[in-house]
Amino acid sequence: AGTEQIEVPADASAQPLAYVFKTLADQFVGQVSLCKVVSGTISPDDRLIASTTSAEERLHGLFHMRGKEQLPCIRAVAGDIVAVAKLTNTTTGTTLAPRNMPVRVVAQQHAPPVFGLALKPLTQTDDDKLSGALHRLLAEDPCLSVDRNHAHQTVLSGAGDTHLAVALERLARKFGVRVETEDIRVPYRETVVGVGDAEGKVKKQSGGHGQYAVANLRVSPLERGAGFEFVDSIVGGAIPRNYIPAVQKGIEEAMNTGGAHGFPVIDVRVECYDGKYHSVDSSDMAFKNAAATGFKEALGRAGAVILEPISLLKVTIPSAYQGDVLADLTTRRGRVIGTSAGEHGEQEVSALVPTAEIIRYALDLRSLTAGRGRFVATHDHDEILPNNLVSKVVKAATSGSHAGGGASRAAAR
Repeated sequence: AGTEQIEVPADASAQPLAYVFKTLADQFVGQVSLCKVVSGTISPDDRLIASTTSAEERLHGLFHMRGKEQLPCIRAVAGDIVAVAKLTNTTTGTTLAPRNMPVRVVAQQHAPPVFGLALKPLTQTDDDKLSGALHRLLAEDPCLSVDRNHAHQTVLSGAGDTHLAVALERLARKFGVRVETEDIRVPYRETVVGVGDAEGKVKKQSGGHGQYAVANLRVSPLERGAGFEFVDSIVGGAIPRNYIPAVQKGIEEAMNTGGAHGFPVIDVRVECYDGKYHSVDSSDMAFKNAAATGFKEALGRAGAVILEPISLLKVTIPSAYQGDVLADLTTRRGRVIGTSAGEHGEQEVSALVPTAEIIRYALDLRSLTAGRGRFVATHDHDEILPNNLVSKVVKAATSGSHAGGGASRAAAR
């Protein structure tokens, strides 16, 4: 099973070879795999190897599907379509072949998902069943994908709104899981543009051991994508060495909790250059809290800004729609970086567009091009959010609604 491609003749007397092209979930039988017999003859109780897992599968029973009826099948020869129940290690796209025949049928390539919605279970029972139901749903339809994003949303993605509507209807009808949907939240982040110093201090005394810690911090920017750098510049034992990890942990927790605008902080350098401690009242917890307080204060003094994700958008359209698409990208604060001629008189437009502006682009492009356009979007980099959009993004994030898209586009226009 290497890179060499060979042609397998449809010979009923040859080695058995079957390709699973679809998987169904049946409430009585369980998983049902629909197979095309590519070569040879297969019969009940045959044992074949699944190409995806190298596990042996026993074909307990074969049957033909006629609507909801399942008609027993004694044997299936090359060219037949047959159903097999309860193949535990077999998914859509799997090739079933003898152990001494390591071949794999070239699977159909599916277009990547371009439209997603976040799912919110209606009840606790729905929440408990959601993960298993989605797993079975994906087994039936490999064009769907499920992801857990930065905002802890369960995101179901597919080819468009109709595709997802059908999938959610099946989720409720076949698996008994009811959900409501919402737009995907945009992963905004924060960073700084300058240098800021602050003293984080915890001082509490309530009888017995108190809490005392002082950490002097300096926050400065790093280049995009650098993440986080902690620098220990303590000299002379101003803070004992055993408390330094607590200082760093306090800073990291404060970064994840959110900065001045409430978004996680990235691409900063934090230097701890001085501090104070008490031989009795200091502790790891005290220094962690002091560092968190000092970091947030220093962040504000260093000039915190919001970073918005920018996507590389590649749109393929008939030439007649190029002007409309380019004009629409401009309203989305997009920067066109190139156009090129494709096949069959099509044009490919490449642009850098804020991710918030293309959350529902699959629906908008369909409307613009009468369903003849297609696109692929991938994350490219982060940029500072324009000042005129900051208040709208923060307000939307505070209210828990989708931050981006419509609000940003209205402001951009």
